[in-house]
Amino acid sequence: MKKILLACGSGIATSTAVHMKVEQMLNDRGFAGQFEITQCKVSEAPAKSPNFDFLIATTMAPAGLECPYVNGIPYLTGVGVSDADEEIIRLMQA
Repeated sequence: MKKILLACGSGIATSTAVHMKVEQMLNDRGFAGQFEITQCKVSEAPAKSPNFDFLIATTMAPAGLECPYVNGIPYLTGVGVSDADEEIIRLMQA
């Protein structure tokens, strides 16, 4: 079971939109039931990161992060989504 941390500025608005897109993509790629996504504020991410397999954030990678970082901005802009998808798939398979 992969534990995914999903962060945005407030932990509510944009992370919820990205959560739905990432969850759908992972389910479509055959990972249903193999992950859990937890949303938080990006300011909380460094302290939480040791307990997660990777972070997807709609901000720059926060300092002190102890897990891999994936740029979640493509899920908001629509630009570079396939690259973000592939990075998440790679981390899911690690």
